[in-house]
Amino acid sequence: MNDIKSQIKELRLGEKIRKLRQERRLTLQELSELSGLSKPLLSQIENDQVTPPIATLLKISKGLGVGIHYFFEEEEDQQKLVLTRASQQTPSRRRSGNDAPHGYLYRSLAPGMRHKPMEPFLVEFELHEWDDSFFYRHDGYEFIYLLEGELEFHYGTEIMQLLAGDSIYYDSSEPHGYVSVGEQRATAVAVLYTRD
Repeated sequence: MNDIKSQIKELRLGEKIRKLRQERRLTLQELSELSGLSKPLLSQIENDQVTPPIATLLKISKGLGVGIHYFFEEEEDQQKLVLTRASQQTPSRRRSGNDAPHGYLYRSLAPGMRHKPMEPFLVEFELHEWDDSFFYRHDGYEFIYLLEGELEFHYGTEIMQLLAGDSIYYDSSEPHGYVSVGEQRATAVAVLYTRD
Protein backbone atom coordinates (compact mmCIF):
# COMPACT_ATOMS: atom_id res chain seq x y z
CA MET A 1 0.00 0.00 0.00
CA ASN A 2 2.88 2.40 0.76
CA ASP A 3 4.13 1.69 -2.75
CA ILE A 4 0.86 2.92 -4.33
CA LYS A 5 0.84 5.98 -2.06
CA SER A 6 4.39 6.87 -3.12
CA GLN A 7 3.36 6.38 -6.76
CA ILE A 8 0.48 8.83 -6.30
CA LYS A 9 2.77 11.45 -4.80
CA GLU A 10 5.01 11.28 -7.88
CA LEU A 11 2.09 12.39 -10.04
CA ARG A 12 1.77 15.55 -7.86
CA LEU A 13 -1.85 16.13 -8.89
CA GLY A 14 -2.74 18.24 -5.86
CA GLU A 15 0.31 20.45 -6.29
CA LYS A 16 -0.42 21.00 -9.99
CA ILE A 17 -4.08 21.84 -9.32
CA ARG A 18 -3.24 24.29 -6.51
CA LYS A 19 -0.51 25.98 -8.56
CA LEU A 20 -2.76 26.47 -11.58
CA ARG A 21 -5.70 27.63 -9.43
CA GLN A 22 -3.46 30.23 -7.78
CA GLU A 23 -2.06 31.33 -11.15
CA ARG A 24 -5.67 31.83 -12.31
CA ARG A 25 -6.29 33.81 -9.07
CA LEU A 26 -9.19 31.56 -8.14
CA THR A 27 -10.32 30.69 -4.62
CA LEU A 28 -11.32 27.11 -3.79
CA GLN A 29 -14.93 28.34 -3.69
CA GLU A 30 -14.63 29.80 -7.20
CA LEU A 31 -13.09 26.59 -8.55
CA SER A 32 -15.88 24.68 -6.83
CA GLU A 33 -18.46 26.75 -8.72
CA LEU A 34 -16.60 26.39 -12.04
CA SER A 35 -16.08 22.63 -11.72
CA GLY A 36 -19.27 21.58 -9.95
CA LEU A 37 -17.18 19.83 -7.27
CA SER A 38 -17.44 20.52 -3.54
CA LYS A 39 -14.94 22.84 -1.85
CA PRO A 40 -13.99 20.18 0.77
CA LEU A 41 -13.30 17.62 -1.99
CA LEU A 42 -11.13 20.11 -3.91
CA SER A 43 -9.22 20.87 -0.71
CA GLN A 44 -8.61 17.16 -0.08
CA ILE A 45 -7.40 16.71 -3.68
CA GLU A 46 -5.05 19.71 -3.44
CA ASN A 47 -3.62 18.31 -0.19
CA ASP A 48 -3.14 14.85 -1.76
CA GLN A 49 -5.56 13.26 0.70
CA VAL A 50 -7.79 12.08 -2.17
CA THR A 51 -6.72 10.98 -5.64
CA PRO A 52 -9.35 12.03 -8.15
CA PRO A 53 -10.74 9.60 -10.72
CA ILE A 54 -10.31 10.64 -14.34
CA ALA A 55 -13.87 12.04 -14.57
CA THR A 56 -13.18 14.34 -11.59
CA LEU A 57 -9.88 15.47 -13.14
CA LEU A 58 -11.81 16.35 -16.30
CA LYS A 59 -14.18 18.58 -14.28
CA ILE A 60 -11.23 20.28 -12.58
CA SER A 61 -9.43 20.78 -15.90
CA LYS A 62 -12.56 22.34 -17.41
CA GLY A 63 -12.93 24.65 -14.40
CA LEU A 64 -9.28 25.72 -14.73
CA GLY A 65 -9.49 26.09 -18.51
CA VAL A 66 -6.90 23.44 -19.44
CA GLY A 67 -7.04 20.04 -21.10
CA ILE A 68 -6.67 16.90 -18.99
CA HIS A 69 -3.22 16.45 -20.57
CA TYR A 70 -1.99 19.25 -18.27
CA PHE A 71 -1.97 16.84 -15.32
CA PHE A 72 0.11 14.18 -17.11
CA GLU A 73 2.88 16.36 -18.48
CA GLU A 74 5.94 18.09 -17.11
CA GLU A 75 7.48 21.43 -18.10
CA GLU A 76 10.32 19.64 -19.89
CA ASP A 77 7.96 17.46 -21.97
CA GLN A 78 8.55 18.71 -25.53
CA GLN A 79 8.61 15.58 -27.70
CA LYS A 80 6.55 15.27 -30.87
CA LEU A 81 6.68 11.47 -30.69
CA VAL A 82 6.58 9.24 -27.62
CA LEU A 83 7.60 5.58 -27.75
CA THR A 84 6.80 3.84 -24.47
CA ARG A 85 8.50 0.45 -24.32
CA ALA A 86 7.14 -2.17 -21.92
CA SER A 87 10.61 -2.58 -20.40
CA GLN A 88 10.80 1.16 -19.68
CA GLN A 89 7.36 1.56 -18.16
CA THR A 90 7.49 2.33 -14.50
CA PRO A 91 4.08 2.04 -12.89
CA SER A 92 5.28 4.47 -10.24
CA ARG A 93 5.48 7.39 -12.67
CA ARG A 94 1.87 7.63 -13.80
CA ARG A 95 -0.38 5.54 -11.63
CA SER A 96 -3.15 6.55 -9.31
CA GLY A 97 -5.15 4.88 -6.62
CA ASN A 98 -5.67 5.01 -2.79
CA ASP A 99 -7.87 2.01 -2.30
CA ALA A 100 -9.46 2.93 -5.65
CA PRO A 101 -12.66 4.42 -4.19
CA HIS A 102 -13.72 5.07 -7.77
CA GLY A 103 -13.16 1.47 -8.91
CA TYR A 104 -9.95 1.73 -10.94
CA LEU A 105 -6.27 2.66 -11.04
CA TYR A 106 -4.75 4.48 -14.02
CA ARG A 107 -1.45 5.45 -15.60
CA SER A 108 -0.80 7.68 -18.61
CA LEU A 109 0.69 5.84 -21.59
CA ALA A 110 2.05 8.97 -23.28
CA PRO A 111 4.16 10.89 -20.77
CA GLY A 112 6.53 13.31 -22.45
CA MET A 113 4.15 14.87 -24.97
CA ARG A 114 2.28 18.09 -24.23
CA HIS A 115 -1.12 19.35 -25.39
CA LYS A 116 -2.52 15.99 -26.46
CA PRO A 117 -6.09 16.08 -27.88
CA MET A 118 -6.49 12.48 -26.72
CA GLU A 119 -5.05 10.89 -23.59
CA PRO A 120 -4.24 7.15 -23.49
CA PHE A 121 -4.21 5.28 -20.18
CA LEU A 122 -3.50 1.81 -18.90
CA VAL A 123 -6.40 1.11 -16.54
CA GLU A 124 -6.72 -1.62 -13.93
CA PHE A 125 -10.29 -2.09 -12.69
CA GLU A 126 -10.96 -3.14 -9.11
CA LEU A 127 -12.98 -6.22 -8.21
CA HIS A 128 -16.09 -4.74 -6.60
CA GLU A 129 -19.81 -5.19 -6.47
CA TRP A 130 -21.39 -2.60 -8.75
CA ASP A 131 -22.45 0.61 -7.03
CA ASP A 132 -24.20 3.54 -8.72
CA SER A 133 -21.53 5.84 -7.25
CA PHE A 134 -19.22 4.41 -9.96
CA PHE A 135 -21.23 6.28 -12.63
CA TYR A 136 -19.38 9.18 -14.28
CA ARG A 137 -20.16 11.50 -17.15
CA HIS A 138 -18.08 14.16 -18.90
CA ASP A 139 -17.79 15.76 -22.31
CA GLY A 140 -15.99 13.81 -25.00
CA TYR A 141 -15.55 10.24 -26.14
CA GLU A 142 -13.79 7.18 -24.76
CA PHE A 143 -12.43 4.03 -26.30
CA ILE A 144 -11.61 0.95 -24.20
CA TYR A 145 -9.79 -2.15 -25.43
CA LEU A 146 -9.83 -4.93 -22.83
CA LEU A 147 -6.46 -6.67 -22.53
CA GLU A 148 -7.29 -9.23 -19.85
CA GLY A 149 -9.97 -10.21 -17.39
CA GLU A 150 -13.69 -9.56 -17.62
CA LEU A 151 -15.29 -6.14 -17.33
CA GLU A 152 -18.87 -5.24 -16.47
CA PHE A 153 -19.61 -2.00 -18.30
CA HIS A 154 -22.60 0.12 -17.29
CA TYR A 155 -23.88 2.72 -19.76
CA GLY A 156 -27.05 4.44 -18.68
CA THR A 157 -29.47 1.57 -18.04
CA GLU A 158 -27.49 -0.92 -20.19
CA ILE A 159 -25.07 -3.47 -18.74
CA MET A 160 -22.52 -5.20 -20.98
CA GLN A 161 -19.91 -7.87 -20.30
CA LEU A 162 -16.54 -7.35 -22.02
CA LEU A 163 -13.97 -10.12 -22.38
CA ALA A 164 -10.28 -9.88 -23.35
CA GLY A 165 -10.07 -8.64 -26.93
CA ASP A 166 -13.41 -6.80 -26.80
CA SER A 167 -13.52 -3.05 -27.28
CA ILE A 168 -16.07 -0.32 -26.81
CA TYR A 169 -16.26 3.26 -28.09
CA TYR A 170 -18.81 5.59 -26.54
CA ASP A 171 -20.03 9.11 -25.94
CA SER A 172 -18.85 9.79 -22.37
CA SER A 173 -21.44 12.51 -21.77
CA GLU A 174 -23.81 9.64 -20.90
CA PRO A 175 -23.50 8.11 -17.39
CA HIS A 176 -21.01 5.22 -17.53
CA GLY A 177 -18.94 3.08 -15.19
CA TYR A 178 -17.19 -0.25 -14.88
CA VAL A 179 -16.10 -2.99 -12.48
CA SER A 180 -14.05 -6.15 -12.83
CA VAL A 181 -15.96 -9.39 -12.49
CA GLY A 182 -14.59 -12.90 -12.19
CA GLU A 183 -11.34 -14.03 -10.59
CA GLN A 184 -8.89 -11.29 -11.59
CA ARG A 185 -8.78 -7.55 -12.10
CA ALA A 186 -9.52 -6.52 -15.67
CA THR A 187 -6.87 -4.45 -17.46
CA ALA A 188 -7.51 -2.25 -20.48
CA VAL A 189 -6.11 0.46 -22.68
CA ALA A 190 -8.45 3.46 -22.48
CA VAL A 191 -8.24 6.51 -24.69
CA LEU A 192 -10.07 9.72 -23.75
CA TYR A 193 -10.81 12.45 -26.25
CA THR A 194 -11.99 15.77 -24.89
CA ARG A 195 -12.48 19.12 -26.54
CA ASP A 196 -10.53 21.72 -24.58
